[in-house]
Parts: sequence; structure tokens; C-alpha cells
Amino acid sequence: MTASGKDAMLLSQSPHLVLDGIAAAVAAVGASEAYLCVEGGHPQRAGQLSAAIADRARAGIDEVQAQLVAFPGGYVASEESALVNFLNGGRAVPVYVPPRPFERGVSGRATLINNVETLAHIALIARYGPDWFSAIGTQAAPGSTLLTISGAVRRPGVYEVALGTRLGDLISLAGGAAEPPQAILAGGYFGGWLPWPAAVDVPVSHPGLRSAGAALGAGVLIVLPGSACGVGETARVFRYLAGQSAGQCGPCRHGLPAIADALDHIAWHGGDERADAWLRRLLPLVEGRGACHFPDGAVALAASALRVFRADLEHHLRYGPCQRVSRAPVLPVPQPAARPQDRGPGIRQS
Repeated sequence: MTASGKDAMLLSQSPHLVLDGIAAAVAAVGASEAYLCVEGGHPQRAGQLSAAIADRARAGIDEVQAQLVAFPGGYVASEESALVNFLNGGRAVPVYVPPRPFERGVSGRATLINNVETLAHIALIARYGPDWFSAIGTQAAPGSTLLTISGAVRRPGVYEVALGTRLGDLISLAGGAAEPPQAILAGGYFGGWLPWPAAVDVPVSHPGLRSAGAALGAGVLIVLPGSACGVGETARVFRYLAGQSAGQCGPCRHGLPAIADALDHIAWHGGDERADAWLRRLLPLVEGRGACHFPDGAVALAASALRVFRADLEHHLRYGPCQRVSRAPVLPVPQPAARPQDRGPGIRQS
């Protein structure tokens, strides 16, 4: 179970739109090879995509046929340098940069990497033009975006919305709150918590969410009900993230597990204000010091929890865990939490 569903929806319902985007990108940069990389844990989806690629080959649609590549699961496996390393026969883990993939990527050649939603947007802009695309949204953030809205809403799902739409309007679009909210996690697990009701008027766009202390990120919005403990939810997700790092540098090998330990202690044991001091000392020691941005994203999540759930945090530190920490989790965490695999390219279909 994952927090974002937009890529799965696009690949299952509109595979040719994504493949049209790959074809347009190939033509724009003059590429001689193209790859569609998908997580290998979904054989049915891989079969559907393989069939779509085969249909296009029979019709002679694409000058460069996309190759379907299955990469191992894991939070960092889809990071751009991890994908390049995997396609070059290495592990699906981030590598030190520079050079960036656009300088030297797959087989040592300049490589363009786009996510699935961007490819779909490229296809639509190529078909209908930039004016059509920018007819919605705002001047600073034109166009639309796909959002996965979940948590305490009546109709969770994937929604296409104009950029700049208020968060409160998006909650209404998803049927309204199923329980009284206390916060919204915007941008997924590399995003940030926003307090309710202040979050209602925040515009959903890259600049709008950044100015509020969150991010658009993977297009994830999770409504946290008042019956849940934000400290416990953050601690559980952070423990998952600490287990998903590539383990290649000190901040990931030592810093993230230490932060996870501190959060776990506060969430499930509490009664010791020294844990808060230790946590606040650890966060700046990790931020900006990793081989990639993975530890930065994890630290941003923890730092936003310290701000938004300050009252809950103080209760845990003084009196021990609150009663809400024992309720069923709200934030989805994939199980089992597998680390990136020590293997090179696996299934390769065309």
C-alpha cells in the first residue's frame, strides 16, 4: 500500500498517453533509446504495458520503441541517478553527483528523465498546444496536476485539478472530511504537515505549498483526523523511511536511524524531555549532508511534525503517550518495507 496512486492510474488507464509522451520527448532531444521504468512488483501492470508497446510496434507508431524495464521496489529506487545506475547494470540506489544524468547517464550518454505525469502532460501539450494547457491554473503555476487524496475524506482517490486550487476546495472535491481534521500532510513523505484550519486557504501549487512549509512533491494529500496522533503517525513513517535509504553515507546509515529512535521513544514511551533535545540536535546534523536528497526530505517531514504537533509532543514528553497513539494508522506504509535490491536490471521487455 502506498500513499500515491496517480502513476498506477495513468499506467493502467492511459498507457498510450504516457507512451505518446515518451515519443514526443524522443523527438525533441533526438534520442536513440527510450525506457519506461516501472516497479517490478506488479506483473499485471507490466503485462498491460508490454501489450501496449507491442501494439504500437505493429502499427509502426514510434520511431524509437520504448523498452519496458522493471526495477526493484524501494523508496529510493526511482530517484533519477538510481534509475541510471540500475540501467547501467548497478544497484537501484542513488549515486554521487555530478555528473547529473543529463550530462552523463545511461551508457555514459546524456539522458533525459521524466516522471509518468510529466510524460502525459508532454503528450497533451504536443496534441493541443501550450495555450490549451495554460488555460487553467495560475500564471505562476499553469496547468493541472493529479493528486492522490486520502485519509479522513469520504471519497479518497486520484483527482485531476487546476494548480492553485485551495486545499479546502480539494477536501470538498473528495467528499469532505469524514472526521474533524487536525492537519494535512501535503507532498507525501518528503512533504510537510500543515495545521487545520489554516491549511484550508493554501493554494495547491509548487510555490503555494512551499510558502506554507510543505511541498507538492508526489501529489499526495492526506487528511489526518483529530482522533489520530500526529507524533505517532510521523514516527511510524520515519521508521519506514530510515529502512528505505541506500545506506551509502553517514546521514542515512547513522543519522536517520538515530532520528527514528528518538521519534519512537517520544511516540511510544515519552516521559523524558531529553529525547526532544536529542531529536532537535540530530535534525540539522543530517540535513544537507547526504549523497542525495533522501535524508533532506525525511528531515523536512520530522521538522514539520515538531511545529504542527507541538502540543501533542509536549504531552508525550511530560506524561507519556496519548490515548490516540493506539488507534489504527492513517498514513499508509508499504509492507514489507523492503530495502533496495542488490541486483542489476531484471525484467526487460519490448
